[in-house]
Amino acid sequence: MLKLIGAVLILISTTMTGFRMARRYAERPRQIRQLRQSLSLLETDIAYGSRTLVEAFRLIGKREREPVASLFSSCVRYLETLDGASTYQCWKKAVEETWPRTAMGVPEREVMIDFGKTLGLSDRQDQLQHLRMAIANLKVEENHARDEQVRYEKMCKTLGFLAGALLVILMI
Repeated sequence: MLKLIGAVLILISTTMTGFRMARRYAERPRQIRQLRQSLSLLETDIAYGSRTLVEAFRLIGKREREPVASLFSSCVRYLETLDGASTYQCWKKAVEETWPRTAMGVPEREVMIDFGKTLGLSDRQDQLQHLRMAIANLKVEENHARDEQVRYEKMCKTLGFLAGALLVILMI
């Protein structure tokens, strides 16, 4: 009886681990799409609005869901509290602070850090051009993330269960 309970617990835990790994593959394209949408909001605000960058980031931070909302909210906090820090330094710090809580990978992080290098340094048209480039780069990364999701999501679920079944067989 004790072996049976142990076997069931092992099987459940490895299966849940597989499902947790698969969820990261499913979350990544969704979060990239959400990030692209927030950059589109920023693009609209820069093109047609008269808000400051801090106000625009604050609005996006309130409108979006986590983890993208915390990226913009953190940047607002740093812009308001770090005296003498450039917009890029605040943006980079917010990206580095927020990124571990996302399912997004290194390529998306690099796109966002590169985008931050141009924040607030040039005229409106140049800002819009850099925003469009970042959105296009994120679109490419979203397509890669979808391909990975198709390829690996089901495999992670299956391997979690099969690894548990193997352990149970080896125990018996």
